[in-house]
Amino acid sequence: MNTFLLPNKGEYPAYYSTYMDLVPETPFCELVESQIEDLKSLFASKPENWSDHPYQSGKWSPKEVLGHVIDTERIMTFRALCFARGEKSALPGFDQDPYVLNARFGSVQSDLLIKDFEAQRKALMTLIQTLREDVLDFKGEANGNTITPRSLFWIIPGHFIHHLNILKERY
Repeated sequence: MNTFLLPNKGEYPAYYSTYMDLVPETPFCELVESQIEDLKSLFASKPENWSDHPYQSGKWSPKEVLGHVIDTERIMTFRALCFARGEKSALPGFDQDPYVLNARFGSVQSDLLIKDFEAQRKALMTLIQTLREDVLDFKGEANGNTITPRSLFWIIPGHFIHHLNILKERY
């Protein structure tokens, strides 16, 4: 694949604009790779056990936020793969709260979550490099909405930026 441009509005549901509006005009793989280092730097800059504590009662801990980001990236990648391969069946949505609750990210070491995040990102980048450019514009239905693989892929770094900003500002 030679280019991997941002999607146009209308290729994704409007509520994803929250994430898409955060994405800088940077080549995709460069952005995704730099976010691995951004995450590592943030966690390394914090005191021990920082990642175990939410900023207020009822909120996720930093480890739970990271676990949520990893889960969401896997789901978005799966959806994009399905649609790039021509899947015509509608894919379900997911409720993030039970995912985080059932994952029990609080009992997972931060270092392992960071390694998992990095592995997911590396798999994402190699997948994208194997795709023909035309399949990025195929349309599929997920959670009752039409969306393209291109959009799903670009939502991933925008979603990360959203949560990284929250970790920096509130924790």
